[in-house]
Amino acid sequence: MAAVIRVVSGRRLLAHPEGVRAVYADAFGGPPWSEGPEQADAYLERLADDVRRPGFTAALALDGDSVLGWATAWTTPDPFPADRCYPGISAALAERRTAGWLCGAREVDELAVAGRARRTGLGGRLLAAVTEDRADGRCWLLTSVAAREAMAFYRRAGWAQVTHPAPGGTGHAAFLGPRHPARTAALRPLEPARPEH
Repeated sequence: MAAVIRVVSGRRLLAHPEGVRAVYADAFGGPPWSEGPEQADAYLERLADDVRRPGFTAALALDGDSVLGWATAWTTPDPFPADRCYPGISAALAERRTAGWLCGAREVDELAVAGRARRTGLGGRLLAAVTEDRADGRCWLLTSVAAREAMAFYRRAGWAQVTHPAPGGTGHAAFLGPRHPARTAALRPLEPARPEH
């Protein structure tokens, strides 16, 4: 498997609908996401709108014509969005930090790697491809705290978790990129509780 990663336009990413859909279904079909084929179809529909967002960028990993993975990102709008998972993040950070740290920053929206290409470094290369050109380093993302493997992956890649989990360990966590200027100012979230022996 010789994956080639390219930063691509939205039009170029959309030129691989079956590959993008297949990787989405593979990456998000199991726990904790457990999304079915209808969610993969819905993602393709949403992607057709997402490519028109300000600052949209994407990276595509190909082995010949076969899609092995992709990542998408865009500029977080100001004011901060109030739909999807965003209200929980803004409540956790408060208005001043949300505006200063996230609005106008590069937001990684999706990152997906086919099962056969996982644990090869491909995810880290895709993440870097959609963030490394941001001169001021202001990059961030959010993910479900139930996605323990994803959370560990972002930490290994040098991203700093800056929101605490909700009671019971549910909800979403925000991460600041390795070069984000606020990452050293951010309060570190609580470590997960360790079982007593």
